[in-house]
Amino acid sequence: MDHVSLSQLGADLLAQAREAASQRAAHTIFGGQEHALRQTLIALAGGAGLAEHDSPGEATLQVVAGRIRFRTDDDSLESAAGDLLTIPLQRHAVDALQDSVLLLTVGKEPA
Repeated sequence: MDHVSLSQLGADLLAQAREAASQRAAHTIFGGQEHALRQTLIALAGGAGLAEHDSPGEATLQVVAGRIRFRTDDDSLESAAGDLLTIPLQRHAVDALQDSVLLLTVGKEPA
């Protein structure tokens, strides 16, 4: 059985994000080519974000720490630690309103 502390890994990734030119850092904690599920912990320094991009398919985004704004062409939603968002099947973007840690879970077809 594997164990990952999201709090500790999130703190480590936030430290990396603060030093990175992109102001973000990420680490896939589960999944890969042979799995139907992928989970990636993403850290965004306050003011950074993920530019508009296509939906990865069925996916959720859990705010582990901090506060974000999730945007689509049609809507905008602020979310804080403890919130879980279902990612719509459309282009979207994420803005970190403060230092934030997110858990992205993506379902995909197995290889």
